[in-house]
Amino acid sequence: MKELGFDACIDYKSGPVKEGLKAHCPAGVDVYFDNVGGEILDAVLARINRKARIVICGAISQYNATSKPAGPANYMSLLVNRARMEGMVVFDYADRYPVAIAELAGHLKDGRVKSREDVVRGLETFPETLLKLFRGENFGKLVLQVAEA
Repeated sequence: MKELGFDACIDYKSGPVKEGLKAHCPAGVDVYFDNVGGEILDAVLARINRKARIVICGAISQYNATSKPAGPANYMSLLVNRARMEGMVVFDYADRYPVAIAELAGHLKDGRVKSREDVVRGLETFPETLLKLFRGENFGKLVLQVAEA
C-alpha cells in the first residue's frame, strides 16, 4: 500500500474478498473495474450501491475454465440497485491512445500513478512466465525480456 499509494488492499489469497470489502468498503461500492470475474466479481456485486457502475474489461479467473463459466451469481444486485455493468475493450479507444499516453506519462512523472514491473529474462522461460499471470505470482506489469536493450 505504501509503495503504490493505496488507501487499502484486499489480498484474495489471504482471506475472503467478501470480508475485505466489508472492512474497506463499509459504505458499499460505487465503481468497480473488473478484469478477474468469477468469485471476486460476485463478492463485489453483493456490495454495490444504488447507481453503481461496473466495468468488465477481462475475466482472467475464467480463461482456463474446462467447462462453460457460470455467469455472476449476484447479478440481481444490478437490478435491485439500478446499477450498470458494461464491457470495455481497450481497442475501442485506439484513436485516443496518444492522449492517454501523454496523460499517464505525466501522472507517472509527478507520482500520481506508480508503476512496478516484474521482469523475467529469456524467451525460453515464456511458458512458465505466462503461467505466472494465471497463478497471480507477479506483482505489477509482467514483462518477458527476450534480449538486452
